[in-house]
Amino acid sequence: MSKSVLITGATRGLGEGLARQFAARGYKLALTGRKLEDLESLRARLQSESPQVCVRLLDVSDFDAVPIILRECAEELGGLDIVIVNAGVAIAARGGQGMFEQMRATIDVNLTGAIATAEAALEIFRKQGKGQLVGMSSIAALRGMPGQGAYCATKAAFNTYLEALRCETFNENIKVTVLAPGYIDTDINRSLGSRPFLVSADKGTRIMADLIERQVGFRYVPPWPWTLVAQFIKLLPVSMLRKM
Repeated sequence: MSKSVLITGATRGLGEGLARQFAARGYKLALTGRKLEDLESLRARLQSESPQVCVRLLDVSDFDAVPIILRECAEELGGLDIVIVNAGVAIAARGGQGMFEQMRATIDVNLTGAIATAEAALEIFRKQGKGQLVGMSSIAALRGMPGQGAYCATKAAFNTYLEALRCETFNENIKVTVLAPGYIDTDINRSLGSRPFLVSADKGTRIMADLIERQVGFRYVPPWPWTLVAQFIKLLPVSMLRKM
């Protein structure tokens, strides 16, 4: 029987790439996003590879809708083996420049919406007796980067929340996987002036799908060189960090 995977934020970037990867591997797909026409277009492209594709409109900052949509997808696919909490935004916003609303929107999607999705997934996993929760973090969780304070904060906070979940589910048949991408070539980072160690979206999402299937606990993506570079970033003085 084919396994099933639900991906939030599936119509763009890493979400779309992961949908393609798992379709090619024969998974049933539940894809959510904020534009129905994009979801339907993606479904049409993946139907020839995936045994079943269901799509649902979902803005994860509509917190009450999140558990309803996940339950609908689980019912349609006969359960959910994997839930990938991927939906996210990256809005450049420097502190003290009147951009609190943009910061709040970032927090609503990247942290509160992500936690709402994870909570709904855990309820489904416990009911069916198994499951794998995948949280999408970032190398930005390592430090507070200029112009990305809210974004960095959400990723760091989500990391900590997922670590707590890993402890809480330790004796259950539930796996918690956290992936922290470096620079993968998607729209969310193409406006940046520098993208060191850049990899293509296809390569990046292929590595991610492999790591998810291996049910790893935590990995940078790609693991090399970011596992080493991350240790260096943690030690950078503010005088150097502010130039990044």
